[in-house]
Amino acid sequence: MIAFVAKRLSAALAVVAFASAAFAQDFPKRPVTMIVPFAAGGTSDVIARTVAEQMGIALGQTIVIENVAGAGGSTALARASRAEPDGYTIAIGNAGTNAATYTIYPKLPFTPDSFVPIGMVAKTFGIVALRKDFPAKDLKEFIAYTKANPGKVNLGHAGVGSSNYLICKSFVTAAGIDATLIGYRGAAPALTDAIGGQIDGVCDAAASVSQSINEKLVRGLVVGSTVRLATVPDLPTSAEAGLPEFEAQGWNGLFAPKGTPPAVIARLNAAARTAVETDAVKKRFAELSTVAPDDNEHAPELLQLLVTRDVEKYRKLLADDAKQ
Repeated sequence: MIAFVAKRLSAALAVVAFASAAFAQDFPKRPVTMIVPFAAGGTSDVIARTVAEQMGIALGQTIVIENVAGAGGSTALARASRAEPDGYTIAIGNAGTNAATYTIYPKLPFTPDSFVPIGMVAKTFGIVALRKDFPAKDLKEFIAYTKANPGKVNLGHAGVGSSNYLICKSFVTAAGIDATLIGYRGAAPALTDAIGGQIDGVCDAAASVSQSINEKLVRGLVVGSTVRLATVPDLPTSAEAGLPEFEAQGWNGLFAPKGTPPAVIARLNAAARTAVETDAVKKRFAELSTVAPDDNEHAPELLQLLVTRDVEKYRKLLADDAKQ
């Protein structure tokens, strides 16, 4: 009897595997939706649109961007976790939306296991920039000014739990300052208010703030990188500015709902890899001071390791936030 059941089970699994492979071979038959957890114009949105265009070409189908802002990206991730696991709904995420959020919002309707990693598509660099008339001219003066005015200096970010929020937290922790962090529904509106002088500055990725620095709409303070960025060559690294403890190098990756067939994940991963290796994406990334993954960094397993690592990393950094 046991042998009979085992034989039937084996046959059933073979049928499922065959059906999955056949489905993946035909995938995609219609447009794919890529959910972006923030408002249009921010880092994740710009990277998503750049990659999606070339991924669509590789897949032979359009990838439609859907911006779902709110709660530091958790609103979007909740929607993505509930989507049909067929590969037609995916999401772009980062260390904020897919790692830190579990400490900041402990009662989320999803967990890291709610998603299957597709692959990393970009590596990013965090910048702190100030309104152009802020009284401090460099990082040393900024820290001194902020310490002399505790709680009065404010920095905008893309929402609690976003990668930009993590840039802010890493920065104020390293600097040992008391600054007020103001959350927005995306990086773009925060930057707009910094340009307009409504807030003192922003924590943002080079991808979305470099142009405004070069156009002198805001004043770059520091980049949390070990090397200067080609797009903002005059902006000092954290070590050069006297604060080597400030590190802000992040990542963007693609995720699918749990249960998405492995063959479909492989198809999406291949398309993402093809996309970031195109001249069009390389050119746009260079303009954004964003870097594509290395040859050995495309695998879904690597993205899973990054998520696991950063969940623990930000659990420690954001311990105080979790108590509030």
